[in-house]
Amino acid sequence: MTIRVLVADDQSMVRAGFRMLLSREQEIEVVAEASNGLEAVAAAARFKPTVILMDIRMPELDGLQATRRILAADDTARILILTTFDFDQYVYEALRAGASGFLLKDEPPEQLLAAIRIVAGGDALLSPAVTKRVIRQFARIRPSSPPREVGELTERELDVFRLVARGYSNAEISRELYISDTTVKTHITHILQKLNLRDRVQAVVLAYETGLFEADGRPPGHRHERPAR
Repeated sequence: MTIRVLVADDQSMVRAGFRMLLSREQEIEVVAEASNGLEAVAAAARFKPTVILMDIRMPELDGLQATRRILAADDTARILILTTFDFDQYVYEALRAGASGFLLKDEPPEQLLAAIRIVAGGDALLSPAVTKRVIRQFARIRPSSPPREVGELTERELDVFRLVARGYSNAEISRELYISDTTVKTHITHILQKLNLRDRVQAVVLAYETGLFEADGRPPGHRHERPAR
């Protein structure tokens, strides 16, 4: 299946670089470009791309507002935030708005290609480094109460959720809990369904907005048990 990509960036040289890189991949096609947020919103509605590469700082309408408008019109849109900044309020808000991931523009080309494929496959991309910055951001605000649906999670689902919140990949969770990758995916699917979340980015945001996990990684007041192997 062809991965259809929309590139939204206000710098023409950056857009040209992305197009050149992506054109080398047989299963990836750049179907449209946008030089500002308004153009990105219009192009997303017209071309229905599989993945949108969204620069965070653009004229007319910034990447944050464009992300919100695109997802309001189509909540299945997959948006990968691109920025030269390690982390800022815009990126944090974009993740809260429903973006599927975050990537620095100076990452190696193979990282960008991998990120596009991950997001196109329906997963989300949030590296441990970005997760740490999310944690620091939420440390400055007073947490809200966790949703009551958290009580429906099993002990093992909480174990998996804790590691997702720390930015672990499926493979890392598998090694940490001595379970198969397939089992990890199944648990994550159940967690997202029970909490009515779209992907693991939203799970991370929820965990730190609500202060769900304490320093030891357990939910407040939750009994600690040794994970079953």
